[in-house]
This record gives sequence, structure tokens and C-alpha cells, in this order.
Amino acid sequence: MRALAVVGILIVAAAVFVIVAVVKDRQGGPAADSKKCAEGAVMANARLPRQEDVKVTIFNATNRPGTGSDVANDFLSRRFKEAKVVTAAPNPPVTKPTDVVAVIRFGPQTVGAAWLVRAYFLDQARSEFDKARQDDKVEIILGGKFRQLPTTTEVNQEIAALGNPVLPEGTCAKDDS
Repeated sequence: MRALAVVGILIVAAAVFVIVAVVKDRQGGPAADSKKCAEGAVMANARLPRQEDVKVTIFNATNRPGTGSDVANDFLSRRFKEAKVVTAAPNPPVTKPTDVVAVIRFGPQTVGAAWLVRAYFLDQARSEFDKARQDDKVEIILGGKFRQLPTTTEVNQEIAALGNPVLPEGTCAKDDS
């Protein structure tokens, strides 16, 4: 009988504790940090998208012809919305493309998408953010150290390791509500 009384008191105490915690909670939800954009900051989309929503443009700066097409086909087979190969040189040109695995260029609309694409290069690509870009595509310039895209398992592990997208300097999160 005593055990039932003690358990009953513990249940009542836990219920009171939960009710008080919920009532006194002052957080407004996930977007409660109510930071306003700094003056001159650009609104950026840092939401991590699904592959089906990402468009990539691929430049082949390797010395292996056809690599750009192979990578585009790889991205399409991994359910990317669009993967186009461009034969013209990227603008602006990449300095020493032979020294990198890849260069990922993106603008404010594609911060989250570029973060996802980074995982496909196991975080070994150099990122270049241009706050003046207004398109919805991520540019990938394949460098001389590029060999192949990793497996789906390796990409998923890298996405987990990278965590949530980080906003580039001079930007603030676009409110999706």
C-alpha cells in the first residue's frame, strides 16, 4: 500500500512539474532567436534541400575529357533535379584548378543546396559564395584532384558529419514561415 502511495505522489509531482514547465516556457519556437538581419546583409536560403530540388552546372577543369558528363550522369542518377555540363570556362575563372578536388560556387538562394553538394565531395571542395548571384543553381568546377563521387552511404555519413548549413558571412537566414 505504501508503495502505491509513493508511486501516486511521484506521478502527481511529475505532472505538476511538466505543467509548470510548459506554462512558464518563454521560447517562441525554433525561430525564436529573433535576430534581425544586420544592415547590408543578404537574405539567404540555408534550408537543406532534397536532391530532387537541386540544380547543378558542371565545368570540367580536369585533364580528362568526358569527366563532366560522367559526373552529370552520376548526379542525375542520384535524383538531382538538373545536372548540366557547360563546356565554356567558368566565369570568373578558377585559379589553379589542378590543386583542388572541386570548387563549389553558389549564391544566397542556394546556400543549403551548396551545403548538400559539399557532401558529394566529402567536404574536400573549396566553396565560393557570391552574394550578388541571383540564380538557383550551384556551379561545380571539377579540379585536377577529382577522381569520382563517393557512394551513397559515404554521402549520407558526410551529410550527418557536416550538420546543418552554416550561413556565409554577410548573410542572414531567410524566414520560410
